[in-house]
Amino acid sequence: MELPLVVGVDGSEPSLRAVDWAADEAALRGLPLRLVYASLWERYEGDALARELGEPSHPVTAEDIVETAARRARTRQPDVKVTTDLLPEEPEYVLVRESRTAYAVVLGSRGRGSLAEALLGSVSVTVAGHAHCPVIVLRGSHDNRAVPGRRGRVVVGVGEEPTGTAALRFAVEEARRRGVPLEAVRAWRCPAHETTDHPLLAGTPARLHEEKAAQALEAALRDVPADVEVHRRTVEGHARQVLLAASADADLLVVGARRREGHAGLQLGRVAHGVLHHARCPVAVVPHRA
Repeated sequence: MELPLVVGVDGSEPSLRAVDWAADEAALRGLPLRLVYASLWERYEGDALARELGEPSHPVTAEDIVETAARRARTRQPDVKVTTDLLPEEPEYVLVRESRTAYAVVLGSRGRGSLAEALLGSVSVTVAGHAHCPVIVLRGSHDNRAVPGRRGRVVVGVGEEPTGTAALRFAVEEARRRGVPLEAVRAWRCPAHETTDHPLLAGTPARLHEEKAAQALEAALRDVPADVEVHRRTVEGHARQVLLAASADADLLVVGARRREGHAGLQLGRVAHGVLHHARCPVAVVPHRA
């Protein structure tokens, strides 16, 4: 059975944009699309759905939300199989449960300046921190339009995890599917206590750390298939800032999130948390079992 792309919908502009984007991605992958509405999201609704219905004063119902989202997806990608579900639960619980049987969960990002969008943003972060499959949060636009990939590259952050991490495998497959290069980025830093003012040693500690980062990056990419074009980059700086800069001209940014068995708290590191809030392109958070 093909696992679906699951989209959390709530009638807001970010969630409608997520439906558009996910419909395109489902068509690209040949996957079904599942639109899920958790009824307790009613308190997060904005004006977008009423405008879609053409009746600003129309009392929006749960059925309106999923029917409008489904119609939008089918109009955009007629060949994609679309199913819907209404569930009377908190969205975080619903979407984490849905992630057990999904290829990926797609969510709209919070927007700017409204309580509704801020609350939806907390849902996105919570789901990304607990899901069992990749979670893709749409960053980089706040205007009710799904922005197709135009920049022609997928960026993946390569950290301290062992070779062949889930995030890297996911990024490789995304680059292959899109027919674009994969840019693998590893950030490195020279600790302050290793710097020296001696003129004969100036730059030596930094060079050693850069070489170590390049070697680790090469080891991580050793098993990438030959049919995927890979660009390697080692950049000095904090990983979060390095990846945020790389997101400015990427179609998708992929980062990993370690899942620790028996740990009930939010399992989302500082790097993943930072890029979810500030990246300029869609972000895929891919869980890795420790």
